[in-house]
Amino acid sequence: MDQATGDPECGAAGITIAEIRRRIRYPDGTGTGQERPVRGDHDLNPGMPLATDLRDAAVLVPLVVRPDGLTVIFTRRTAHLAVHAGQISFPGGQVEPGDAGPEAAALRETEEEIGLGRDRVELLGRLDTYITRTGFRVTPVVGLVHPPFRLSPDPEEVAEVFEALLTVFLDPALPRCESRLLFGTQRFFHAFPYREDSIWGATAGMLVNLRQVLGAGPLREVPGREVPGTTPTP
Repeated sequence: MDQATGDPECGAAGITIAEIRRRIRYPDGTGTGQERPVRGDHDLNPGMPLATDLRDAAVLVPLVVRPDGLTVIFTRRTAHLAVHAGQISFPGGQVEPGDAGPEAAALRETEEEIGLGRDRVELLGRLDTYITRTGFRVTPVVGLVHPPFRLSPDPEEVAEVFEALLTVFLDPALPRCESRLLFGTQRFFHAFPYREDSIWGATAGMLVNLRQVLGAGPLREVPGREVPGTTPTP
């Protein structure tokens, strides 16, 4: 148990809630002006052309405090969406003019997509900014989600909501490096097998970043590719 808060340990490498708060914290307590390194789909694909007109977006990386350890909330996007249809992702979306910043956007989008009230979320900090092939500059915002809560997914955007134990994604045997042809070019990407599916793309890249921040150890070498940021956060 976390003696300071009474919260359970996350169950991965003995990391307590207090330690997670320390590792993922806003330097000024608010997140205002926080600068993070930039990573993205291009990390494993040197020379990959990047979009020049990037749209700002934000996602919530929701870590749920459960008695048996932390879980991560994921959504599966509906099949008819124009971008990333059918993929497993974190709740979130585009930053709108009325949003006070990425944190506000992540909380608003999460509430709209899955009905999770912002009063149940304790914001901890940001992961590295992630640039997607589809032209989004995404700010991942990590938050502890404190039960009880009830979810009500938007059927237009969300086909499924599920929780997975955080320990699944801290497994030293993961992630896998996979590749596929996209528009006639072989592209490499990280992938976390889960159930009969795979979490890949930007969501997998953010999970890789989360692993590193939590000190889960360096990634395995990817033949012919340098994997940036593989030194765990002290």
